[in-house]
Amino acid sequence: MSDRDEHGRSERGVDALLGALSEAAELGAGRVPQAELEAVRRITASAGERRALSSEHTVVGFFGATGSGKSSLMNALAGEAIARTHVRRPTTSAPLAAVWNPRGASALLDWLQVSDRRIMDRPFAPGQELSLIVLDLPDFDSVALEHRAIAERLAGQVDVLVWVVDPQKYADAVIHRDFIAPLATHASVTTAVLNQVDRLPPDEVGHVVESLRGLLRGDGLDGVQVLPVSATTGAGIDELRTRIARFAAERKAASERLAADVRGIAARLEHAGVPGSLRSADVQALERGLAAAAGVDAVADAVAGSYRKRAGQVTGWPLTAWVLRLAPDPLRRLHLAAGRDRGRDADVHRTGLPPMSAAQRAQAGMAVRAYADAAASGLGEGWSAAIHEHAGDALESLPSELDRAIARTDLGARGSWWWPVLAALQWLALIVAVLGGVWLLLPILLPLWGMVAPVLPQLEGTGSWLDGWPVPLVGLIGGLLLGVVLGLVGALVSGAVGAARRARARRRLRKQVHRVAQEVVVLPIEGERARAREFAVAVRRAAGRKR
Repeated sequence: MSDRDEHGRSERGVDALLGALSEAAELGAGRVPQAELEAVRRITASAGERRALSSEHTVVGFFGATGSGKSSLMNALAGEAIARTHVRRPTTSAPLAAVWNPRGASALLDWLQVSDRRIMDRPFAPGQELSLIVLDLPDFDSVALEHRAIAERLAGQVDVLVWVVDPQKYADAVIHRDFIAPLATHASVTTAVLNQVDRLPPDEVGHVVESLRGLLRGDGLDGVQVLPVSATTGAGIDELRTRIARFAAERKAASERLAADVRGIAARLEHAGVPGSLRSADVQALERGLAAAAGVDAVADAVAGSYRKRAGQVTGWPLTAWVLRLAPDPLRRLHLAAGRDRGRDADVHRTGLPPMSAAQRAQAGMAVRAYADAAASGLGEGWSAAIHEHAGDALESLPSELDRAIARTDLGARGSWWWPVLAALQWLALIVAVLGGVWLLLPILLPLWGMVAPVLPQLEGTGSWLDGWPVPLVGLIGGLLLGVVLGLVGALVSGAVGAARRARARRRLRKQVHRVAQEVVVLPIEGERARAREFAVAVRRAAGRKR
């Protein structure tokens, strides 16, 4: 593969990472800390600016503490004392640029805000025409805050980072914690230089190099090359020059730096987490809590009670059944129709259920919050807060939504086909009893009016103890007993059917509660979880990992 093809593939890779990072930032708006979103915007803007400038040049920055010998190292690489004006000062106060192949470098140096520039005539590496900029930077531990600020700014802009340390300060915890470790994702464009090894006994150089390598591993920079160098004796200078020349020749450092920047901020965004799986038991617990808070059982009991009352009115003994009409119908007391009222608008009408009590609201609140807690499992603070905000909104609207759901439910408490049959038998039994009673009174009343008393017929030939009983008496007693029996049968049947209607009404009400739970609680929260999953996928892509 040619260098141009390799460069183009690298650029496309950076495009994909930047696109994923921008998508993550858009999805995470209001869910991740604003400081991290600002960091994304800065990286995106910086990437656009750097890519608009010279892609031919590789910018290498020398970073180090006071006395690490960055300027001497740069002079050794350049082959001349280009940094001699700076050695008169205790520290380098402004960045100095050594430029190989200056064509197109001016705009890049302007963006870097480096005004002190040296155009180099001799090639950086023998036999190679490289487009290269090497920066000697102020000390990052300088007591002058403006010097440190310059070093920190350019650490975020250069393509290649060269950490220059000396045997006295290479293990300084501040250097590693504040400067090297935060750029741990940039290992591919990082080199460590142990300078001034001439001050160490030869047999100790290897131990110090290995110690520095271990510290870098602890910083997260596993595999970073550590070069022992002496700007005074020239030891290791050729190896460092070869290393820098390879970066410049491959022309991938700028893209790799940008990719490392994206991966670094993506790693910071991963704290937002990934939503865990919700169990069906979580949804069922939510629906049980809302059903209890909505009074589903009370309404189902009212369905059974209303059915029994109306059945008793129709099928009970006509002489006493009217008393049931004086008792209120449990369903109508709740402003609920016994069957589906097709002219009823549940958005206008409300039930007569009492407003949710404090205990019912607490029950609904516990159910919704428990579901929100389960839904937010595995997510960071921002996403969890958004999910609980949806839960709070749901609790505000649930009382009216649940009331509407009950109002629009077909409770299935209509009358049954057997009511008129039993009612007809009851009236027939009553008529027989009345006729029998009147017939029994005729022998007594007619003589009083001077009329001949009729002879009461008697039952004959039945072969039972009823033989010899007056027919009217049998009719009277039989009609009364039949009415009682029919009433008991009607009560038993209506009780059984009422229980079945209660169970059916409960199922229908729970179905409506399920619908409300889905629309008001589950779907908004699941939408937030889906957004969190998309965010996590975008972050993984920005970090350069597969979904």
